[in-house]
Amino acid sequence: MNKRDALLDLIHGRAALDYTPAAFFLHFDPAYHEGRPAVDKHLEYFRATGMDFVKIQYEQHLPPVPAIAQAGDWAQIPRYPESFFDPTVRVVEGLVQAMHDEALVVLTLYSPFMLAMQLARNVDLEQHLRENPDAVRQGLATMVENELTLVRACMRAGVDGFYASTQGGESSRFRDRSLFERFIKPTDLAVWEEIKGCTFNILHICDYVAGYDDLTPYLDYPGHVVNCSLVLGDRHLRPTEVADFFGRPFMGGLERKGVLATGSPAEIRAAADEVLAGAPDRFILAADCTVPSDTPWENLKTAIDAAHQHRR
Repeated sequence: MNKRDALLDLIHGRAALDYTPAAFFLHFDPAYHEGRPAVDKHLEYFRATGMDFVKIQYEQHLPPVPAIAQAGDWAQIPRYPESFFDPTVRVVEGLVQAMHDEALVVLTLYSPFMLAMQLARNVDLEQHLRENPDAVRQGLATMVENELTLVRACMRAGVDGFYASTQGGESSRFRDRSLFERFIKPTDLAVWEEIKGCTFNILHICDYVAGYDDLTPYLDYPGHVVNCSLVLGDRHLRPTEVADFFGRPFMGGLERKGVLATGSPAEIRAAADEVLAGAPDRFILAADCTVPSDTPWENLKTAIDAAHQHRR
């Protein structure tokens, strides 16, 4: 059985695997962000680590435009033509052609809110929402359309699904926690409505900016697998708790900046074995987010080997 079929059997509960799949992700040097170099580097990384699916990094930055400074500026977020996303789509095409019969191929997908915040760095979004909620809502709606343009092109190129990230619901993001539910979550779900029919989607609850003290807002998000940190407020969750809470497989278990990045092979193996010993049956060993770019690939292979050698 190839990695593609094995992972599909796992997520759908069709068959029990005698090993645990695993995958870790990092950003490559800018020289490998586009074209054939990007395709080849992803393939090299996949082969070197032995991971169980291909996850394409999204490396396109939005074109330079006047930054969002005032609340009304949100209404000026531009629409991008499909041609803007060609560099990403070409990488998707290349990896689908190379790997589709062997392993699932997914693309990293930043949420409309995350993309919009590239244009609204260092602003008080909560203040903007108070001053001009209609303009902010219009800007986020435009970014939804931009993202739908990207995902439709990638789906035509044959991508199996998306590693769909969300931010905005972190415990320290807004003083008024209802703002996530009112303004940001609907944009997430609009994208999920488009991609929910894909073969393999991962819901990534991203804690790159800050942590969470409640995962309940994400219960109704689609996704075959959930990936998030095990730190929830002042609690440290077990992988089985997350899997039971969401009622679907959990992907994670290891901290991206912990032993994976700096540990010895023995320390990495011990940390992976500890997670695996208490993991649910349908589980993918991974980090809570993208690992530092300078993490040795051999470190990640060590953790992946531990998962593959773990027998239930």
